[in-house]
Amino acid sequence: MPDDFEDITYVVDDGLAWVTIDRPDRYNAFRARTVEELIDALKRAWADPAVGVVCLTGAGDKAFCTGGDQKQRAETGDYGPSRSGLFEVEALHRVIREIPKPVIAAVNGYAIGGGHVLHVVCDITIAADHARFGQTGPKVGSFDAGFGTAYLARVVGEKRAREIWMFCRQYDAAQALAWGLVNEVVPMAELRATVRRWADEALALSPTALGFLKHSFNADTESIAGISAMGFAALDMFVGSDEAGEGVEAFNEKRPPDFGRFR
Repeated sequence: MPDDFEDITYVVDDGLAWVTIDRPDRYNAFRARTVEELIDALKRAWADPAVGVVCLTGAGDKAFCTGGDQKQRAETGDYGPSRSGLFEVEALHRVIREIPKPVIAAVNGYAIGGGHVLHVVCDITIAADHARFGQTGPKVGSFDAGFGTAYLARVVGEKRAREIWMFCRQYDAAQALAWGLVNEVVPMAELRATVRRWADEALALSPTALGFLKHSFNADTESIAGISAMGFAALDMFVGSDEAGEGVEAFNEKRPPDFGRFR
């Protein structure tokens, strides 16, 4: 795995691998390189017998992750270059689910859009008390037709999942906890220590048993992977449309989008 990470940091501390999106100037939004580096880091943690738990978080105290970098999308029409030439966010969701070790999302601020999907697919979510959750896809000409929708419905229920996506509201940490969207809410100053405590509890358990348990939990929702592949193929075509373009332009111009003409 490469050591020249630019968009993330990777640190192993006593069995716990901290994977941090390090783009605070963009509210930890991801571009193609970010996604690629996250996949590399998770695979490194997967292969390393010294790692028993992974924590995914964001730099700073404003954002966990705010999804795809819309400024990058406005500048280049895509999410920037990658080694493979692909924007592999679907593969990132898969590796978070497939790594046979617990993955904890430490939500240190906004978990919005694609960033919200990332925390949803993690095994456990611990949130700072100022964290905010929500979706923006329909606001910016995007959507998630895979784990971010179908699996989200398993987590919070159909009615709430549809509300999250169809109205693009934001929810505070207390509401997220009440809905079962997160496992624990703590003050920001205690977030890392709380992750450490959860990790230590898991590290005291049988790693083989934990791996099989994770695969067993995943088996019930594995059919969503097929929906996800179809959905991302459709999204790839949709983002080139005038309708999706209006969403990006409105976002970057800080104005409400005019989607009425596309109905």
